[in-house]
Amino acid sequence: MIRVLGIGDNVCDIYLHTGTMYPGGQALNFSVYASKLGAMSDFMGVFGQDAVAEHIQATLDVLGIGRGHCRNWPGENGFARVALVDGDRVFKGSNCGGVLQRHPIVLEPADLDYAAEFDLIHTSNNSFLDGLLPQLHTLPGLLSYDFSIRWNEEDRVERVCSHIDAAFLSCSGLNDEETKHLCRRVCERGCTMAVATRGDLGVTAYDGLRFYHQAPDYVEPVDTMGAGDSFAAALMMTIAEKLKELPDDSWQTPEVRARLIPQGLKRAVAFSREICLINGAFNYGIPVPEHLRPRIYAEELS
Repeated sequence: MIRVLGIGDNVCDIYLHTGTMYPGGQALNFSVYASKLGAMSDFMGVFGQDAVAEHIQATLDVLGIGRGHCRNWPGENGFARVALVDGDRVFKGSNCGGVLQRHPIVLEPADLDYAAEFDLIHTSNNSFLDGLLPQLHTLPGLLSYDFSIRWNEEDRVERVCSHIDAAFLSCSGLNDEETKHLCRRVCERGCTMAVATRGDLGVTAYDGLRFYHQAPDYVEPVDTMGAGDSFAAALMMTIAEKLKELPDDSWQTPEVRARLIPQGLKRAVAFSREICLINGAFNYGIPVPEHLRPRIYAEELS
């Protein structure tokens, strides 16, 4: 069994039309999905001290996902406001990570020793963690990073790509040639694999030498929340599991990548399809507490 660590952001996704809040966040979702796929999974992040944080932490405990290296700070936990349009989640603002923005993670020696125990670490553009990637990249496990749509920030690409093994890019607005150009650019900055998800157009991956395409396993979605995170988790899990059986540094061998990436892509589209058939990123929704509703429904959120 491999060990997976999601490090960075956690939120509750609050569905305005139902008044329901579901645990989520890119890094936290990755931990949960890895656990569903059979990994021993932990999460390291920053929680506020409110009802949102309490619900997320309680859910992790129910799911058996470790959180012993998380931080808690007085204040508001991260949350995002969400609407559904024909099953597609649409973000309607957030509190920009809540306490995480003011109190980003600083890795102590004990944290690095702990993180070194994992075969796979995943983080994201919303985790306020970019400056720690050089430290994390020295650890034995694979390191993946979700840019979401912020691959268009050249300074972020420059500071991130040389310190990660895999980049995930949301590219629904790009055509085939633009997608390939972006993947090349990311890998030229030092990343071993770039993965561009394009909704109904499928997925394009690039490993510095070859392009790989995977058609979607289409289903009429109940809720697309978590579709990208579940895809990333299944792809990276497949690669990490197979590498566990191979000599060290096998990921740097083109022939190994050419064998593992297609296997991972097939597993990833199948798993992502399953996630699109549930509410929220992975269910566990509860009603928004009455005392939080004025804040949640405030129009001035960014």
